[in-house]
This record gives sequence, structure tokens and C-alpha cells, in this order.
Amino acid sequence: MATQQPATRPANPRFSSGPCAKPPTFDVTKLANAALGRSHRAAVGKDKLKSAIEGTREILGIPADYRIGIVPASDTGAVEMALWSLLGARKVEMLAWESFGAGWVTDVVKQLKIDAEVKTAEYGQIVDLATVDTKNNDVVFTWNGTTAGVRVPNADWIADDREGLTICDATSAAFAMDLPWDKLDVTTFSWQKVLGGEAAHGVIVLSPRAVERLESYTPPWPLPKIFRMTKGGKLIEGIFTGATINTPSMLAVEDYLFALDWARSEGGLKGLIARADANAQAIFEFCDANDWIANLAEDDATRSNTSVCLKFTDARIQDGATFAKAVAKRLEAENIALDIGAYRDAPAGLRIWCGGTVETADLEAMLPWLTWAFEAEIAAQSQAA
Repeated sequence: MATQQPATRPANPRFSSGPCAKPPTFDVTKLANAALGRSHRAAVGKDKLKSAIEGTREILGIPADYRIGIVPASDTGAVEMALWSLLGARKVEMLAWESFGAGWVTDVVKQLKIDAEVKTAEYGQIVDLATVDTKNNDVVFTWNGTTAGVRVPNADWIADDREGLTICDATSAAFAMDLPWDKLDVTTFSWQKVLGGEAAHGVIVLSPRAVERLESYTPPWPLPKIFRMTKGGKLIEGIFTGATINTPSMLAVEDYLFALDWARSEGGLKGLIARADANAQAIFEFCDANDWIANLAEDDATRSNTSVCLKFTDARIQDGATFAKAVAKRLEAENIALDIGAYRDAPAGLRIWCGGTVETADLEAMLPWLTWAFEAEIAAQSQAA
């Protein structure tokens, strides 16, 4: 007998982990005031870029003496700008527990050829943070592993009197988690994640300690133009007031300004965190109620509230990767959940975005369909056996 389909459907089936769902009030007409066809160096362009920077500072609570810059190539560009510009002055520790963290290891060890100490953990786990020497070393890590759904539980392991720098990829954490700015020297993210902005732009946040390193240290390798944040041993201040390194999309900037306004209407950072927490909790409770699916994160303290990664645990499943892809395909075919397959390098399963632009009601409507897709695929597998 065919499994009965649920009666209720999500109003918005977009649960992709990047680019993520637009804010619920988004309409393309909201971008009508974009400075299209104008130079980003004209007054109107600079004003919009400066508003984007200061809006970021306001909502995230970034200290006044931290610099914020809009940079090319999304979060990847921001991270690599930091790695190429800042590392090499002292010993480096690289922490990785998912694919993007592993990518930064490759950049540092194989491209920059730095003899870094590399600490890794399997998907679903996190490295032993107590073993990290933040007092003396530069440390590179992801706050939230987008492809593993595992996040840093807190920043207690980072020394207050550190001499090295902490370089944090926070792309799926910013605007959904309370980042401790006093513990972070370089923080990067892309607004295409939690705020659902258009892709291709990154943001880099520098503490005064990071600025001091930039102005006192010259790396031994060549720096591409898009990575250069200093000139003549001094920070290029214009980058952090709206004069970007290369030409930004003013349409994307307008879209980000809209998203920042929406964030304000939701109560700022506190409201965005509450929305993400409520979304993730709906999935956590679903996993608790069903013994055939579980969170990939093994420790509840490290479960992400944005990129929630799931694994199927039913013993009847013969081929985990094929099964997970089939479930995701069924949900996409019914326009119930789009783009929720696990990341290509991650263990077989699903990845469901729970950031603040997603409505809890849509997740709650999707989950019974997940049960339907699971049961339908188990039945199909049995028939094929």
C-alpha cells in the first residue's frame, strides 16, 4: 500500500545551505533604489557600501575599533585574503572537522607551504579544543562547519592574553550565533548565508591586533591585488569605509541592505538567533521522535542551529548514499524541500538549512513529508530486493 502523502505543504520549500532562502518579506521591487549603472566610487555607491558596513557592525555588535570590509569572492575570498596576508609570522595551528576547514588546511600547508600543526576530527565530531595553544600560535578554524553541522560550543578555549591571532571562518554562524568579538581577531562570512543575500561578496572583520599584524609583517610570498589590505606598511583604510578593492555588484549591495533592514525588524541579532534556534529545535525534536534518523553531530553541545546535518540510521538501508539521494529527490519532485542533499564530501544524508530567513512553519510542514519520503523509499527498496 502506498504511503499517504501529508496534506500540508511548506509555503517555501527552499532549505538550501547556500545561497539560502531570501527573507520572508523579500520582493524584487524592494531593490528599486539600487545604484545601478553608477560607479561604486561615486557618492551614492560609497554611501550604500558604508551603510552596509555600519549596518553589519550594528546588528552583529562588532566593536567600534574593529574594521569591516566588503571583499571579492564570497567567504572563500575573505578567508584566503586573511591566510595569505597574515600567516607566516609565527607557528600556525589548523583546525578542521569538515570540508571547508580541510580546504583551508590545503591552502596553508600545500599552497603557502607553512609547516602548520594540523588537528582534525571526523564528520560529526570536533577537535579537542583544550589542546589548542591560542596563547602562542595563530589558529585557523571554522565556527560552524557548514558541511558537518558541527559548531564550536563556546570560546572559552581561546586565551584572553593570546599573542597569536585567531582567524575564524564564520560564514554560516554570523547572524545566527553570538560571536565573541573579543576572542576573534579575523572573522569572515558571506551575506548569502544567514541573511539570504545574493552571492559573490565576502565580509572580513579585523580586530586592532590583526591590523597591527598587517602593518608590521610582510609575508614572504607574492600577494594578488585582491588580497592586499596594506600599502606602504599602512592599512588601506578606504577598504573599510566603502572603497572596495574591486567592483562590487550594487544590486547585491542593495539586496544586503534590504536584508539588514529585515533583520532589524526581527529584533536584530537576538531575534535572528531565536528564529534559527526555533527552526533547528523542530528538527532536533523530529530526530528524537524517530529512530531512523539522527543528527550527524554526536554531541548536543556542538549541534549547529543553521546547517543541520542528518544521517539515516535504519538497518534496512542497503546503500546509504543512494538512499539519501533518493529521499532528497522525492522531496524535490514534490516541491517540498529543495537542495537538501548532504554536501558532496560529507557522509551520506541530508542537510537542512535552519537560519533565520526560514520560517519554522515551513520546516514543520516539511518534516511529515520527510517521513513520507523515507517510508516510500524503504518500500521501493524492499520491492527491488
